[in-house]
Amino acid sequence: MNQLSNHNQTVLITGASSGIGLDFAHIFAKEGYNLVLVARSADKLEHLAQEIIKNYSVDCKVIPCDLAKPNAAKEVLNKTKSLGKKIDILINNAGFGVLGNFNEINSKLQAEMIHVNITALTELTHCYLNEMLLNGGGKILNVASTAAFQPGPFMSVYYATKAYVLSFSEALANELKETNVQISVLCPGPTLTGFQATAKIDDSSKIFNSKIAADSQTVAQAGFTGLMNNDVLIIPGVMNKIGVCSVKFLPRKLVTNITRWLQEKK
Repeated sequence: MNQLSNHNQTVLITGASSGIGLDFAHIFAKEGYNLVLVARSADKLEHLAQEIIKNYSVDCKVIPCDLAKPNAAKEVLNKTKSLGKKIDILINNAGFGVLGNFNEINSKLQAEMIHVNITALTELTHCYLNEMLLNGGGKILNVASTAAFQPGPFMSVYYATKAYVLSFSEALANELKETNVQISVLCPGPTLTGFQATAKIDDSSKIFNSKIAADSQTVAQAGFTGLMNNDVLIIPGVMNKIGVCSVKFLPRKLVTNITRWLQEKK
């Protein structure tokens, strides 16, 4: 597998305006990579780009785009082409979840979640993968979650979307193992980001008040290190690794009940 030099390499990061995506932006810029940042908020992106350019002296472009919209991935691809950017590393970080009973959550919001977490991620991977294969190599990191390893009552659609990202990424990594394109999937556990506010998870949540909740910078650094090491599956934190392994040996019904208990309010 190839090792990309960071000299004149460009990284595209979705969901770059906050949380893990923002930390990815700083990590890659510090290592000398040029950036293309994608998120909904134009103001936040512009502010971040100015900060990146000032602090790290790398090129940083922004593409304000709502990945929940149809054809968003093609819009991003066309914009990178118009900017004259060849994408060497793609970080599919954008995603969101919503806590609550499935039947009580707005169906449009559920559909948008599926579009961002699955459809846009898949389409962006397809677009840039083909370019990477033509250009002789590249890297793609898809951000899933430890939620990918079991069903998640009260966040049923979110957990299911992350299961897709994990399965898709591992299968694609196997397909491409004889090429110079590396596919990795990052599966963090509970991470303290803006995710909780979007998902309407308050301080009564057991899982985000547990000792295993990590900060976004630690998760992003683990993702960066794993990607550079050509690891297919990246699970930050010893407790998260133990949790993922234990799921394989416990009865499925028990795992689902435990997840329900963790998702319920105190």
